[in-house]
Amino acid sequence: MVNITKKSNTLRIAIASATVKVSKQATIDAVEQRKIPKGDVFEFARAAGLFGVKKTSDVIPDCHPLPIEYTAITYEIVDLSIIIQVEVHTIYKTGVEVEAMHGASVTALTMYDMLKPIDKGVEIENIRLLKKSGGKSDLKNARYPEIKAAVVVCSDSVFENKAQDTSGKAIVSRLEQWEIHTEKYEVVPDEIHMIRDKATELSKDGYHLIIFTGGTGLSPRDVTPEAIGPLIDRNIEGIMEAARSYGQERMPYAMLSRGVAGFIGETLALTFPGSKSGAEESMDALFPQVLHLFKVIKGEKH
Repeated sequence: MVNITKKSNTLRIAIASATVKVSKQATIDAVEQRKIPKGDVFEFARAAGLFGVKKTSDVIPDCHPLPIEYTAITYEIVDLSIIIQVEVHTIYKTGVEVEAMHGASVTALTMYDMLKPIDKGVEIENIRLLKKSGGKSDLKNARYPEIKAAVVVCSDSVFENKAQDTSGKAIVSRLEQWEIHTEKYEVVPDEIHMIRDKATELSKDGYHLIIFTGGTGLSPRDVTPEAIGPLIDRNIEGIMEAARSYGQERMPYAMLSRGVAGFIGETLALTFPGSKSGAEESMDALFPQVLHLFKVIKGEKH
C-alpha cells in the first residue's frame, strides 16, 4: 500500500457513474412500476452500492480502509439506459475515487442480476470517474516562480562550522517543487539581534517569503520566536497551529515548538524547527496551500 502518513486529512469528494442498458422498453416500465420479480431494483441496488462503497478496501488490495462520511446513489432513466451516479465524501488522507467507482460497479451488477431473468440483453457500460476533489492533488499543478524567497538557518553550531545544515537545505529543495527559487540562503547564530536584523534586511529588500529554521524550541539558546515575534505586523496564528498539529500526530514533542508566523510588512515570515524532520514536516503541513496568502493580500477572493 502507498505510504500516506505524510498526508493531511482534508475533505475528499468523488463522483462516479455507471450505465445499465436494457434491450426493451418493457424492462424500463417494470423497473419504474416496481414489478421486477426479485424486488425493487432501485432500492436493492442502492443498498448493494452502499455496501460496495464501504467494503472497497476488502476487495481492492491497495485501497486504504477509510471512514466514509457520506454516500448518495441516484438514478436517471434516459431511453433504455439507467444512469447510476454515486457520490462519496470522506475527511481523510486519501481520496475516494475507487470507492465511488466500486459503489457504481456494484450497483450496476445488482441491477444486472435482478433484470437478467426478464431481459437477456442487459449490459453494463461506462463505469467512470466524473469528478474528484480534495487534498494536494487539487494544487499539483500550482507553480509560484514569482515568489522571491529566502531561507535563514538559525544555529550556533552551523554558523561556527561545527555542524552541517540539513534543515535549511531540505526547505530549499522543497520550495523547488513549487518552482520557488531561494534567492538567498544564509546562516546566522542564535542571537536575537542578528536574527532580527536579518529579517528586517530581507523584508526591506523585497522578499515575499522568509523561512527561518532553528531556534524555535525551549533550550536557553532558542530565541528565534523572540527575535521575529516583535517584527510581525500581522500575526497569523493558524499557520503554526496547523504545523504543530500535523507534527504532533507524528511525534510527541511537536507541541513544544514555539514557532511564529505572520507578515513583516509585505513579507511572510515562517519559523520552523531546526531538525530536518521537523522542517520537512512543517513544509508538508503548510505547502503549497499557505501560498494562497499572496493572493489574499492582493485583495483576491478565497
